[in-house]
Amino acid sequence: MPKKMKYKIAEDARPQITLLLIATVITIALWFIPFTDYLVYPIRLFVTFIHEGSHALVAVLTGGSVKSLTIAAAGSGVVYSASTSLFGALFTSSAGYLGTTIFGVILLYLMRRNVSSPKVLFCLGGSIGVITIVFGVIFPFFNFLSLNVGIGSLGFTIAVGLALSVGLMALALYASPRIANFAIAFLAIQCLTNALSDLKTLFFINAPLMGNDNISTDAGNMAAATGVPAIVWTIMWIVISVAVIGLGIRMYMAAKSASPTDSVFID
Repeated sequence: MPKKMKYKIAEDARPQITLLLIATVITIALWFIPFTDYLVYPIRLFVTFIHEGSHALVAVLTGGSVKSLTIAAAGSGVVYSASTSLFGALFTSSAGYLGTTIFGVILLYLMRRNVSSPKVLFCLGGSIGVITIVFGVIFPFFNFLSLNVGIGSLGFTIAVGLALSVGLMALALYASPRIANFAIAFLAIQCLTNALSDLKTLFFINAPLMGNDNISTDAGNMAAATGVPAIVWTIMWIVISVAVIGLGIRMYMAAKSASPTDSVFID
């Protein structure tokens, strides 16, 4: 009689799973401890940088243009961009939340593939530095007369971007392998949990009868471009994000234990 395939966590994934569980427990614990907002403030700015950087990169990749990328002290951010097509506008507006989720899953994938954590941190720090210089310095310089942001906002963005870049590269160069591994796990969990938390907030902002149409959001931009209600786009992003996270986690639920005579069937 054919047997069902059984799934279990691969042995080589168990140390990584442990790191992820520790990072997740710490993340959840920080939600309930007073004044920890100050401790995770740099991480919040990092996640915002990933969110806004995703907008900017997708805008350029889809043939659009970017005037500036700014990060606010409150943890929010804005990218001023122009798309040449509806296709580009849709992908650019969707890139923030989905890009943050995908980035977190990519970090999980790199962990699973045992890519050197110091190399990942160094490349990540270098990438944030490049994004800061390109979208926070060069592009605003050439669009100075048409900018909708102040010099102070650009200055804060540049300072944050360079600080994150230097901090990540310093971790890569001087942290022990154990600390570097945990840093990757913690950043991955922060990206995933913050993306879902921000999508929850976006849902309530756009929910019928209880939302606030006066707040400018990515979903609002999508609604303006397509005529499809913002709440629909929000729900779609939530579903996609959960699916992407599910696929990322499944990468760790690896080894199938089955003999050559086993077969797969569906009840």
